[in-house]
Amino acid sequence: MKPVNQKAWFLVLPVLVLVAISAVIPLMMVVNFSVQEKASNGQFFWMGTKWYETVLHDEKFWGALFRSLSFSAIILAIQIPLGIFIALNMPRKGWGVPATLVLMALPLLIPWYVVGMIWQMFGRVDIGLMGVMLKDLGYNYVGDPVDAWGTLILMDVWHWTSLVALLAYAGLVSIPDAYYQAARIDGASKWAVFRYIQLPKLGRVLTIAVLLRFMDSLMIFAEPFRVTGGDPAFLSIELEQKSEELGWASAMSIIFFLIILAISWVFYAVMTREDSDSAKPEAAP
Repeated sequence: MKPVNQKAWFLVLPVLVLVAISAVIPLMMVVNFSVQEKASNGQFFWMGTKWYETVLHDEKFWGALFRSLSFSAIILAIQIPLGIFIALNMPRKGWGVPATLVLMALPLLIPWYVVGMIWQMFGRVDIGLMGVMLKDLGYNYVGDPVDAWGTLILMDVWHWTSLVALLAYAGLVSIPDAYYQAARIDGASKWAVFRYIQLPKLGRVLTIAVLLRFMDSLMIFAEPFRVTGGDPAFLSIELEQKSEELGWASAMSIIFFLIILAISWVFYAVMTREDSDSAKPEAAP
């Protein structure tokens, strides 16, 4: 039997060490703090699951979780269809392709904190373009919760819809032209082409887009913190406000992490099920 060459592990080892330093070790520290209490003299003593019970019985935690999930659901309901629509109308040939790709990528290059600063000035009722235009309607993103929600949703759609559009565009250009030729021969309409060719082929791409956008929107912090000062209080903002209470914040971080892990597992299960279903041979007629 030919021996297996294990030298490739030397190439993977630096990555494993980097992941351990940047992720695993901090996570172990957070877990450690979540089951302990820090006394005034700096000493720690065992608390068990007290902090977890405190978090799970806190109405602010459940309210922040509900707001975070609601925000994620709203922006996904907007960004996924809008991103697909933009991708369907992006050019496929000529000089317009690189120009469009660059323009679509520009919002993604802006740091999160800078995005918050841009929209904070954009929505100000004294100098902001949107604020001045909507001032007569009583618009105030700082004092009105509805205006705050609308501003944050509009900001996130502006910032991240291009990511969905670029992913959908990559999926569309990867579809073989033979499918379109067969559709033209059959006289299929544009809706039929989208429904039976393009949308099924975009399944995996859209799953990745939904996963990325859901995880990122669930952890949103810099933009709302900069624009509205932390109102509405999403889960990440609520966690930051409790950061001085080391045990409480650590337990909440672990619960937050488990929520994200569970959702990621659901998406992974969906993706692997699609792969297994596509790999099954079709039954003979």
